[in-house]
Amino acid sequence: MHNAMKNFIGLVILSGFAFIQPAYAEGDADKGKKVFAKCAACHTVEDAKNRVGPHLVNIFGRKTATAEGFQYSPAMTKAGEEGMVWDEATLTAYLTAPKQFMPGNKMAFAGLKKPEDISDLFAYIRSKSAQ
Repeated sequence: MHNAMKNFIGLVILSGFAFIQPAYAEGDADKGKKVFAKCAACHTVEDAKNRVGPHLVNIFGRKTATAEGFQYSPAMTKAGEEGMVWDEATLTAYLTAPKQFMPGNKMAFAGLKKPEDISDLFAYIRSKSAQ
C-alpha cells in the first residue's frame, strides 16, 4: 500500500474513526439514496455494470480495482495488487478526500464531508447489495 494511503488511513482512524464507526449500523438507507444521487451518474449499486466509474455491487470486502471490465487508473490497480480492500475505513477515507487518499486515481468527485452522509450512503449501498 502506498505510504500516503497508510498515513491517511491512520489519520482517519486516529482522528475520529471510533466516533464514526457506530454510525454505520445506524445509517439511514433512505437518506443514503439521496446522497447516492451524487454518485449515480458514474456508478450503480443495482447491477454489476460499469459506467464512467466501476459498479459498487458488493463493494464492501472487495479488493480494489477488481470490478470486471473496468479500466482502473495505475494508482488504483497498484493498490489492489498490494491487497487494499474496500471496507468502512478505506471507503470513508477515500470518499472524504479521493485525490488526497489516492493520488492519481481517476475519480473527479471532490468528496463527502459529513460523516452522516457517508454512514447513510453505506446503509443504502448495503441495502442494494443484499437484494
